[in-house]
Amino acid sequence: MKLRYYVIRRLLASILVILGVVIFTFVISRVVPSNPAALYAGSHPTAQDIASAKRILHLNQPLYIQLYYYLTSLIQGNFGNSLLTHTPVLKSILDVLPNTLTLISVSMILAFLIGVPVGVLSAVRMKGWFDKISRVFAAVSVSLPPFWLALLFQIFFFSFLRLLPLEGYLDPNLQFSGNFHTVTGSFLIDSLITGNFTAFWNVLWHMILPAFTLAAYPIGLIVRQVRSSMIGVMQENYIRTARAYGVGQRRIEFIYSLKNAIIPTLVVLGLTFAYSLTGAFFVEEIFGLSGLGQYAALAILSTDYPAIVGVTIIGTIFYVAINLVTDIAQAALDPRIVLD
Repeated sequence: MKLRYYVIRRLLASILVILGVVIFTFVISRVVPSNPAALYAGSHPTAQDIASAKRILHLNQPLYIQLYYYLTSLIQGNFGNSLLTHTPVLKSILDVLPNTLTLISVSMILAFLIGVPVGVLSAVRMKGWFDKISRVFAAVSVSLPPFWLALLFQIFFFSFLRLLPLEGYLDPNLQFSGNFHTVTGSFLIDSLITGNFTAFWNVLWHMILPAFTLAAYPIGLIVRQVRSSMIGVMQENYIRTARAYGVGQRRIEFIYSLKNAIIPTLVVLGLTFAYSLTGAFFVEEIFGLSGLGQYAALAILSTDYPAIVGVTIIGTIFYVAINLVTDIAQAALDPRIVLD
């Protein structure tokens, strides 16, 4: 019962947050100097075309009336049409979102698989050479901007070593061969479920650089969080008792200690997943990946405010949803946490 009331309260609070973000982004996108009517009317518009576009977009009415029309459409599930392509914004976002979510998921898996063992070993070997190197590594990975790290990876692994591909999810000869079929919109998942393993491994090969670029920040966070939690947990009485009973050191470190130390790390990982949705924008643009990042970058450069607001709404929804799921998961894993 408490969980139900907690979820209801959080959902109501989330709706208010999303509404506030929508209003703020809507107003800011229209305050920025631009000519949306001319963009909507297309290339070489006449004065009559621009006037017609203003009527269609309600630009000839006060800002609060424009906001009313937008919120009314939004409640009906209509995010509006792109000024640049005239296609529904929600459909365009849903078409490119699977690739972005796949990239973020792969990067989070990498961050977890690398960050947790490094954090555990850093705590176990506290003040040793491995601990010092891992702490420097964590500080550097957290501090590096994703776009700068992406450029460094491209220069080193493509231009210098000629080892990894520069951009895209697929080699052009595979993408346009007629053997690649789209099902979910995610190149990696589609190639797997259709049994096109040549394309699957090619997509994974292309995802190495962008995935590691996006994983750098969460790796640093996880290493620091796991190390800090492990140091505290290993001082607990039940760990001393396990040692006294002769339990193996690896079992103590990676089962008994990590079981309790991992809970705060899962919270960090969940929040980082939501944060990576915006970090993926730079990575996708630099690596030329088809996803939400490219769509958002084009919308911002062309001042396509329906697309800008749509991307902002989707990002906010993901952030508040993952925040809620993280809180519930934390309470489920740790009975000492009570959701009020």
